[in-house]
Amino acid sequence: MIELRYLRTLVALRDCGTLIDAAEQVHLTQSALSHQIKELEDRLNLPVYLRKSKPLKFTLAGERLLRLADEILPLIKSAERDLFKLSHGQAGRLHIAIECHSCFQWLMPAIDAFREQASEVDLDLSSGFYFAPLPALARGDLDLVITSDPQPLAGLHYHPLFSYEMVLAVSQKNLLANKTFIEAQDLQDQTLITYPVDRHRLDVFTRLLDPANIEPAEIRTAELTFMMIQWVISNRGVCALPNWALEEYRLRENWMTKPLTEQGIWCTLYAAIRSEHQQTPYIQQFLEVAHKTCFAHLKGIKKC
Repeated sequence: MIELRYLRTLVALRDCGTLIDAAEQVHLTQSALSHQIKELEDRLNLPVYLRKSKPLKFTLAGERLLRLADEILPLIKSAERDLFKLSHGQAGRLHIAIECHSCFQWLMPAIDAFREQASEVDLDLSSGFYFAPLPALARGDLDLVITSDPQPLAGLHYHPLFSYEMVLAVSQKNLLANKTFIEAQDLQDQTLITYPVDRHRLDVFTRLLDPANIEPAEIRTAELTFMMIQWVISNRGVCALPNWALEEYRLRENWMTKPLTEQGIWCTLYAAIRSEHQQTPYIQQFLEVAHKTCFAHLKGIKKC
């Protein structure tokens, strides 16, 4: 019975004070506006304003409808604005997971900068260390995954962020400190310290040890990069990490980094998204912010 057009007409009539001005505000002729009001009054079987009153006065029915309009119309306008932003890729959901333990170093500043620019985006962050984030991305449970281990899953696109060198951190007391570069066989009598993830997701295995069919003497795991470096300094093992992830620990003494192989092992970090989101504006905006933040905060990385 009560349609939004009636509410908008009554608000215009209240704001303008005359039928002529109200009709112009809602883009109707005066005759059409009068007909619309008469139609409403016929449906209600009540008048909504007092004819020939100066200034214009509303009846109790008209005042009740105006209160309803003041409640509903702002909500409608807000919803229309949100839907417009959604349809134009200015708002939406961005749930991120990371497979890289060291990524917090640059990702958190990137997220903070993005939040300032895109407050309409529902942003969430979780670690992908204990579940498979790329299949979750393909299912639609996530919207973006930071990974260095792309998988050929249908419907996913991998946007390269930067390239980095994987290096070996060793104690100055370790015999490997005397080598110019590290080969796979050099690790067969070493304790290798890694993050607690499957070895097929670790470049030191997939790019160095497994192709040479070499196993380290022992494998130890640690959640934190800081703890890994402490073990390296005390000569309780070696660890292979991205060069940029070690920069903040450079001032600590008694350890150094060595290239893996004479040519070095270079890897790429990606932002994985669903292919359907490649042109989504707020996704593109986040990728731009992330790219700028990487090169502002990290040393030793290269453009892809």
